[in-house]
Amino acid sequence: MEHITLLLAIVIVTALVFDFTNGFHDTANAMATTISTGALKPKTAVAMSAVLNLVGAFLSVEVAKTISGGIVNEDGLRTEVIFAALVGAILWNLLTWLVGLPSSSSHALFGGLIGAAVMSAGWSSVNGGTVVTKVLLPAVAAPIVAGVAALLATRLTYRIGGKIRNDAQEKATAKGYRAGQIASAGLVSLAHGTNDAQKTMGIITLALVTGGVLSPGSNPPVWVIVSAGLAIALGTYLGGWRIIRTMGSGLTELKPPQGFAAQTSAATVILASSHLGFSLSTTQSCSGAVMGAGLGRSGGVVRWSTATRMFVAWGLTLPAAGLVGAGAEFLTKQGTWGVVVVAALLVAGSGAIWVLSRRKPVGHGDVAPGTEDTAPAEPAGVVTQAIAAVSPPPTVAHDLAATIPAPAASVAADPARPATV
Repeated sequence: MEHITLLLAIVIVTALVFDFTNGFHDTANAMATTISTGALKPKTAVAMSAVLNLVGAFLSVEVAKTISGGIVNEDGLRTEVIFAALVGAILWNLLTWLVGLPSSSSHALFGGLIGAAVMSAGWSSVNGGTVVTKVLLPAVAAPIVAGVAALLATRLTYRIGGKIRNDAQEKATAKGYRAGQIASAGLVSLAHGTNDAQKTMGIITLALVTGGVLSPGSNPPVWVIVSAGLAIALGTYLGGWRIIRTMGSGLTELKPPQGFAAQTSAATVILASSHLGFSLSTTQSCSGAVMGAGLGRSGGVVRWSTATRMFVAWGLTLPAAGLVGAGAEFLTKQGTWGVVVVAALLVAGSGAIWVLSRRKPVGHGDVAPGTEDTAPAEPAGVVTQAIAAVSPPPTVAHDLAATIPAPAASVAADPARPATV
């Protein structure tokens, strides 16, 4: 610690600020469906998620090692490059939070890092193979795999639920699914801490390597793990209510069985990728699972207008954060005054976004069940209709019984006649 310079200290603090924005930006991944179905109250949900994010930060360092020694070449990398990368990632996180879009904090960080590294040392500074195999391919595969898994799990859940015969059984089943949803939400939070907190650990470790404090290939020090875990937990506790509203009710309407299927599928994908060192986007995995669960229920409709805006944000994240990171690195290359200008722009940009967010504030009271937007639902699109036609779920027996009228006409015709049993 005694060898850390002022610039390196600024980079470490900026990395923890990014970790904080990652926390409130991605709270929706774990808790949006749990809140929207009423399984947990909003404040309780984010408190639980914050604690498990902190615990998850201590479970593995594989993703941190991928970032600190895989995406860009460490040799000759300047500390200012890390600072520029973080500026691009933070501003993109805040911008997408402002408009309520669940974009990828991970890809914002990668885009900023790649853009700043290219501006500093050219394309040779980026390990293209690692970017393709451990960033781009998981980015495409994760939402698809999570979505298909959630769709199939929802189909299976409703097929099993077709054996329900009365309202008492239905209520008991819904209560069980809510309990399962809480457990699966905790698993997603744990997975989020394991995957996303490590990204900041990797960035800080990379900065320490470029500053000569650590040797290349070193694992994150304990103080880095603790600080990154605390920063993401604090951000999670504050709650990114705008994105929670989008994920909870903006994409599709979810019932407790669907919420359980979506969260279990997403947690499985995220934990498996963390074990393999794939730095995928937890946001994309959870969003794909929510859409898959929405398509899995008979009559379920995904709001494709919202989904399209989300897909566009996913596609823009890497290049947009990369351009900001490259511009920030161009300024930092000019010397101390350039670093000061970049820091000032970061503070000014963050402040402007916060002021804009106060025009229409969104709090925990705006995401509870019953507070959803009352806009008319979108009609089922081609994808929804095709999936429903392939494997329609069975009709629930007690719904059929409700459509059969009771033979009360003969009794009403002769009121003097005693009822027979």
